[in-house]
Amino acid sequence: MWGGRFAEGPSSIMREINASIPFDKALWRQDIRASKAHVAMLGAQGIVAPEDAATISAGLDQVAAEYAQNGVPENWDLEDIHMTTESRLAELVGPVAGRLHTARSRNDQVATDFRLWVRDAVDEALAGLNALQKALVQRAGEHVNTILPGFTHLQTAQPVVLGHHLLAYYEMAARDVSRFADARARMNQCPLGSAALAGTGFPIDRFATASALDFDRPTDNSLDSVSDRDFALDYLMAAAQCALHLSRLAEEFIIWASQPFGFVTLPDSLSTGSSIMPQKKNPDAAELVRGHAGRIIGALTSLMITMKGLPLAYSKDMQDDKPPVFEAAGLLTLCLAAMTGMVEGAYFRQDRMRAAAELGYATATDLADWLVRQANIPFREAHHITGAAVKLAERKGVALDQLSLEELQAIDSRIDERVFPALSVEASVASRASHGGTAPVQVAQRVAQARAALGLVG
Repeated sequence: MWGGRFAEGPSSIMREINASIPFDKALWRQDIRASKAHVAMLGAQGIVAPEDAATISAGLDQVAAEYAQNGVPENWDLEDIHMTTESRLAELVGPVAGRLHTARSRNDQVATDFRLWVRDAVDEALAGLNALQKALVQRAGEHVNTILPGFTHLQTAQPVVLGHHLLAYYEMAARDVSRFADARARMNQCPLGSAALAGTGFPIDRFATASALDFDRPTDNSLDSVSDRDFALDYLMAAAQCALHLSRLAEEFIIWASQPFGFVTLPDSLSTGSSIMPQKKNPDAAELVRGHAGRIIGALTSLMITMKGLPLAYSKDMQDDKPPVFEAAGLLTLCLAAMTGMVEGAYFRQDRMRAAAELGYATATDLADWLVRQANIPFREAHHITGAAVKLAERKGVALDQLSLEELQAIDSRIDERVFPALSVEASVASRASHGGTAPVQVAQRVAQARAALGLVG
């Protein structure tokens, strides 16, 4: 490739450290597509003869067909996907293949290919999130009235309904969608035509190539164009946040599936057994989602550190930009599919959930709220009175609504028989009817809104 400048070829060490074809071959579809757009523009501009442009384009189609059928060959002497494709093109169409690289550099070529690949990865993530959201909303609609304990510090706090709990993850996924969509909008500018770093003296039409590749417009600064990897970082940041949300959901299922909780039975298809204990049903898919979140976050950290001290324009360090993105994208796709399947296939044990909601004095706040509303007691005083009631119930080993009226009045005489209906878990969740609350009427309304937003009917 550069024999005119060098008297000797690269050493075996240089050959190995320099070659990126083992991983950047994943860009072959994007490389073929961008090359076809480039040569079409060269022909339209008269930079390359139309018949040569047509020959090159047809040759690229043949190379693509070979890759699709047989995979991309790994010749480390050709270094990367770009030279691998150009070399095979030359074998197919002859010296005219050399005209393809007119008015471009591998710098803007890889920046374009990689941006196209990341844009496709964003679209895949958005499709996965859409499927997860639909699963969450569908199951939430089935469990508008299913009561379970809500937790803070993993301690029983207040009763909620399962639909409300699942919709919390729908909201997280909605924010993930917005992050990926924002990243896609920012990255949708085309660097092709920036050449090595300074642009080109050929009369190219960058708007034509941008349009052909479905970009909104070309980039505006050639130095930035070839050195920018913000689009990859934007993707990884969104992927890392999404992975955190998936990990939290996975942890919920892991806890809920444990015998002490027994809130959920996970689908067999996403569980494993034990090599020694025949009774075991392990939530391995959920645990791997939880573990993969660390690898995705690591991918983000890796690329940030690679980019942190690079001067303009291109440096070879940036060859290491692709492996972390490729790994993160593959893991994220798996995690989204696994958690979607888990939400769709989980069997929620409503009896265990409701029984747990009645434990742990989950309606204590309802007693305090009743004292405020019905006895006109300041909340801090009501909080103190309720704490004394919980202490008594705990000593007697009973629920709050199993204390007698006499026992409650011994704590505070302003309590009367009207308090007992307020202490049921059903009354507790029904009373939380503020916007965004867990009251079934609110949850049902939010399910309807989410279904409409997702285009679900019926």
